[in-house]
Amino acid sequence: MKPDNEKLINDFLAHADDLGDDITADVKEMLGIVPFIFPILRDRPEVFALSAIADYRTSRPASLDPKTAELIAVAAAAGAGAESCLKVHMGAALKEGASRDEILDVLLIAAMIGKTRVLASSLRRFREVCDEGQAPERQAPER
Repeated sequence: MKPDNEKLINDFLAHADDLGDDITADVKEMLGIVPFIFPILRDRPEVFALSAIADYRTSRPASLDPKTAELIAVAAAAGAGAESCLKVHMGAALKEGASRDEILDVLLIAAMIGKTRVLASSLRRFREVCDEGQAPERQAPER
């Protein structure tokens, strides 16, 4: 790393512990809760500060309003099977003005995509194994 960049980073990280306090307060305001991982990650103030700032900036992009960003986080958490994140981001979506129906619709869309993912890969294998040797006109076209 270039010495000038190293100095900038070291100067920034000298304030990592104080930044951690502010980041935690900002996230509590944003989500309504401090994620349980924060106190553990705070054992490594430099890593926590860099990671949490990146996550904070990613979760609130300038191109999206906070409600939309939280609804996307709900869909992502549902798709990842991250139950604790799902609960946190559902609450944050409500806090940002999402309705119960909007959250339900997001969950249903996430479930539909998950179902489609399973069907697409499974039915490709099914066709390879079970339709082998059949006349071409009996096989459905590739989609």
